[in-house]
Amino acid sequence: MRRVTLRPFLISPTAVSNAQFARFAAATGYVSEAEEIGWSAVFVPHLNPDAVARPSEGSAPDWWAITHGASWRCPEGGTSTIDGREDHPAVHLSLRDAEAFAAWAGGRLPTEAEWEHAARGGRVGATYPWGDREPDDDAFQPCNIWQGDFPSRDTARDGYAGTCPVDAFAPNGYGLLNMVGNTWEWCSDRFRVRSLARSAVRRNAVAAAGGDRVLKGGSFLCHRSYCHRYRIAARSSAPPDTATSHLGARIAFDAL
Repeated sequence: MRRVTLRPFLISPTAVSNAQFARFAAATGYVSEAEEIGWSAVFVPHLNPDAVARPSEGSAPDWWAITHGASWRCPEGGTSTIDGREDHPAVHLSLRDAEAFAAWAGGRLPTEAEWEHAARGGRVGATYPWGDREPDDDAFQPCNIWQGDFPSRDTARDGYAGTCPVDAFAPNGYGLLNMVGNTWEWCSDRFRVRSLARSAVRRNAVAAAGGDRVLKGGSFLCHRSYCHRYRIAARSSAPPDTATSHLGARIAFDAL
């Protein structure tokens, strides 16, 4: 832990929804990186039956598939659509996509420190936005994460096997919804970690792309047995061009 002083800021009460991103794309003609590239990563059990996909590459787990045509418009590939899910978070958003939406909305991406401060909702040192009680698979589901045995069996005890509406579940003390679970959210910070595990090729590729960026909040795929990153203090990272079916964004604004 370390002390950080923040300037006043505002933050959206929800992640960017499909409806919001659709309005942005219609108003600007914006084409997401996944649409430009022609594919994105989809969680294999959620693939649309007619999706054209191949196994993930490199170090990605085998429950991810490189899926032709997958994007925010077509979250599971194939003929999947966002119809009926307009209030769900827009996914398959790269850093560039998130920054472009934020600029159009007059905002920006939050820093990691801003995100953590907002997620605590006024609770000093809280583990989760609602306090310190750990979610479980049976009686207490305050957010949209995995229940069951990851990645083979999801009981969806919380009511959702994939994403949920951006305004689902109870808000924290600042009125913010789904700060943990549902989808990972981009932050503006570059991710710094003391590690010698990366190959020189990987280090050079990341450097050329501007460096990995911080992700916060976890997603509907998190479970304590595998990914306990729905804690406020937890973090992950991804290269800026990353897009997956559990990656979205929330935007912040300067207050002064």
